[in-house]
Amino acid sequence: MNDWTLIRRNLTRRRLRAALLVFSIFIAFLIFGVLGAVRHAFSGEGVQIADNRLVTVNKINFTQPLPIAYVERIRAVPGVLAASYANWFGGYYQDPKNQLFTFAVDPPSWLATHPELQMAPEQRKAWIGQRNAMVAGEKAARKWGWKIGDSVPLSSNIYSQKSNGSHSWDFVLVGIYSVTDPNMSTDQVLFHHAYFDESVSFGRDTVGLVVINSQNPALNETVIAAIDGMFANSTAETATDTAKAFNKAFAAQFGDIALIVTLVVGAAFFAILMIVGNTMMMAVRERTREIGVMKSLGFPAHRLLFLVLGESFLLAFSGGVIGMLAAMLAVSLLGRVLGDFVQGLSITPTHLVSALALMVGLGLSTGLFPALKAMRLD
Repeated sequence: MNDWTLIRRNLTRRRLRAALLVFSIFIAFLIFGVLGAVRHAFSGEGVQIADNRLVTVNKINFTQPLPIAYVERIRAVPGVLAASYANWFGGYYQDPKNQLFTFAVDPPSWLATHPELQMAPEQRKAWIGQRNAMVAGEKAARKWGWKIGDSVPLSSNIYSQKSNGSHSWDFVLVGIYSVTDPNMSTDQVLFHHAYFDESVSFGRDTVGLVVINSQNPALNETVIAAIDGMFANSTAETATDTAKAFNKAFAAQFGDIALIVTLVVGAAFFAILMIVGNTMMMAVRERTREIGVMKSLGFPAHRLLFLVLGESFLLAFSGGVIGMLAAMLAVSLLGRVLGDFVQGLSITPTHLVSALALMVGLGLSTGLFPALKAMRLD
């Protein structure tokens, strides 16, 4: 009988206890995997955003508008390659429950600052040339069954038309775009800011944010300082940052995701450490006589150390591997359900390496002391 067989049989002699231990470790790693993917998504690490992309919003709050006249002044700042602007429309389709990520933008400059948006040349031309035209991402078009040429009424839960008080605008779908990064969402709807601005009942000649591409990421800090300095002490001061930092700050409104993940995972693993460590100590006490017999038969102390450590490592890796596989499946399913709201939801290779390190650490920390005790038994 080899050592592997001894380890396996010792671990499964009390099958219910072993199953419960594996299940508890499985739950801990399932939580670790899913929450780690959520942290990765909310940090913005899952989406490749250009390093030279900046975002300017109102210093008070990003929900407060900026004068549209700021855009041309920003374009004139040294180091700025291109700049565009957008207004959050707060749109929905047919029913307020059918929320859409809708933005009123300037098509030519928006395409210039967002080269990752891909669409056919004729669709691009139609969008730029037709004031009531809109484009939708592949996911949005597929979800609502839209096709090129469809008339699509979109309503806003924020704005109304000055002419009739209606909250609905009529658009024609002229393009469906894709993206170069598979982690980016294609659930947005984009339409002409000019068409929106001329008909809206309030908030005319304003924008919600300005998107800027600097000439070089090395110039980011200089451009940021120049823009915010230019509008300092004005009626609408600005706050400019990189797009990555802006996304992280936006996610931080929902709480410190990294801290939440650390606390939850830490609590889960501390509980597992206590449970498994105590169980391994109890298992060694139960087998005191057996260990004595094995020593009398000539089993060296280091072999006994290996056998007990082997049990704890087998427990840790059995529950850990199954837990991470389940987490990958759960994240895949969550990505389909929450893809409209959370981009880049995935378990990264770095996360898998961290999980492997945790399995090793769990096996070592729960098995070392019982193994040393078994080795020293007379």
